[in-house]
Formats: sequence, C-alpha cells, structure tokens
Amino acid sequence: MQGRIIKGIGGFYYIHTLSNEVYECKAKGIFRNKKIKPLVGDRVEISVIDQQQRKGNIVEILPRKNQLIRPAVSNVDQVLVIFAATKPSPNLNLLDRFLITMEEYGVEAVICFNKRDIAEEEEIQRLSSVYRECGYRVLFTSTREQDGILPLQEILKEKTTVLAGPSGVGKSSIINLINPDANMETGDISRKIERGKHTTRHSELFFLGEDTFIMDTPGFSTLYVNHIEASELKEYFKEFQLYKQQCRFQGCIHINEPDCGVKAALEQGNISKNRYENYITIYEELKLQKKY
Repeated sequence: MQGRIIKGIGGFYYIHTLSNEVYECKAKGIFRNKKIKPLVGDRVEISVIDQQQRKGNIVEILPRKNQLIRPAVSNVDQVLVIFAATKPSPNLNLLDRFLITMEEYGVEAVICFNKRDIAEEEEIQRLSSVYRECGYRVLFTSTREQDGILPLQEILKEKTTVLAGPSGVGKSSIINLINPDANMETGDISRKIERGKHTTRHSELFFLGEDTFIMDTPGFSTLYVNHIEASELKEYFKEFQLYKQQCRFQGCIHINEPDCGVKAALEQGNISKNRYENYITIYEELKLQKKY
C-alpha cells in the first residue's frame, strides 16, 4: 500500500494513503542502517500489520523529487511565503532571504501578504510592484474578511505547497479558511499525535483534495543563508538576470564595477532599491563570515 508521510513524532510516522485513510507506522531498521531518515512529504510503501487499528511499517521510501533542509521536508512543488502586509510591517530582508533559499532549491515561491484589510493602499501597491516586477506571483489576503482565499485555493490545486513565514502573520488562520477540515487528527490518531501538540511544533502535511497538500512549518524569525558563497548570491536575485548581459565584466558582482547593467537598471528604477540594499547587506554578511 502506498501513501505519503503527513507527520512524524517520536519514531511514529502517520501515512495518508490513496484511500484517504491514515496509518500509524514505524520505519524498518533498514533505513537506520542506510542512514536514511523518512521525511514529511515522502511517498512511501507500507505493509499493514493491523488493518483495524491502522498500524503498519514503512518498507520503502520512493524516490524524492526534491528535499528541503529547513524545514526537513520532501516532494515540494511550491512554497507559499506568508507575511503580514502590516502590523507587523513586513521584514523584507527576511522575505528576501526566504526567496534566496527557494531559488537555491529550485522551488517556485509565491508571496502572500495577509492583513490586507488594515493595510494602506499605497503600501499594498508598493509591495505588489516590488515583487511582481521581480517575477514572483503576489497575493493579498485578509483572513478577517475572508478576502483573497479563492485565488489562493486555485494556486494550491494539485500541488504540494509548503507554507513558510514568521510567526504571527496568520498562517494558521489561512489554513483554516482554505480547508476547515484540514486537521486530520481525529479519533485514535488524535490521541496518538497529542503528545507533540503542546511542545515543539512539527512540520505537518494536510490533505486538501486530489493531489493537493499543504504543509505547515514552524514559524521563523530569522533565516541564515551563510552556506552560499558571496560571489554566488547574485544568481538568486531573479531580476538581476535580466540585466547581467549588459555588464562589462562577466563575473560582475553588481556593486563596485563600472559599466554594470544591474546598477544602471537600479538607477533607472527598473530594480527595487530595497531589494538591491538587501542584496548588499546579505553580500557583506557572506563576504565577512569566517571560512572553516
């Protein structure tokens, strides 16, 4: 029987099967011996031990399409990065770090600004302009007024989407609006999973419909990209790619070099000043960090 790991706690893995049932499974010792750790999002083969109690063993982890490190999840189609449009004001440096990370993984990012109902229209237009011009899809939602939820549901359809973003921006509220029945912890499963509910939060996959899953992850207040080489950082800013051919030097870093296409685009207003300043900040961090 095949299914997907929707949650893992204390050595138990909860598998959502093609028949929309959830089995509690242990991973066979062979995975430990091979130093393979099952991840939330993994497609797996299980053997059923007790049909009535829905218990089984994971016997095979099917090939992964991709794997994120933080959060440690697999088989992701896209990431929905959620920030508040206001209260708190979005930390765009942190947002850009999320986008850099997703560019590195090769996973499409969709940006969602929540709390649209209390944001100034001028700020909405500014945020929309900055990130749409970079080539990202940008949505604005209001969980209080249930606004913008239908377009969001369309973007999620038939994909596995990871929700990311800092705490307190309305991720849980968005999940509840997308699918009020997303909480699959019912009956015996609820009691089994309860152990982890009030301690460390875990990544969890929710089934929304045919081939449609969303994954909630712990909130982030900071995100480090210190494993990237400073000289490589420019490759993860999508808008730079449009202008780098106009640089005089092939390895242009777009900071101090003369005849730089990116800096020319910045001066002409074709690249966001805020994004460029975040690029400089992160570049300097990476350049100064000690190499071990």
